[in-house]
Amino acid sequence: MNRFERYYRSQMEDSTMRELVEKELASLEIGVQIAKLRAKHRLNQTQLAARARMSAPKVSRIESRPANVQLDTLIRLAQALGARLQVRLVEKQKDGRSRRS
Repeated sequence: MNRFERYYRSQMEDSTMRELVEKELASLEIGVQIAKLRAKHRLNQTQLAARARMSAPKVSRIESRPANVQLDTLIRLAQALGARLQVRLVEKQKDGRSRRS
């Protein structure tokens, strides 16, 4: 195990830090999903923005830093990509991690 891994593990033992990291990772996940779907449809950000009736910088921002994105914005992007938005609440396990179904 290298120094970073030891540091990361020690930080994840702190419940507040772990919660912040998990929140950030969950937020980034939606941006990655949008970028992957956009690439699959061979669209650039400007093309997706035009289809979703928004600016290209807004698409870029959502793909890279998707914090506090409104649901209607995500719905417009999903529709522009021929997809649908699915929002789920997932119970946490006793150790604080999210349980996947």
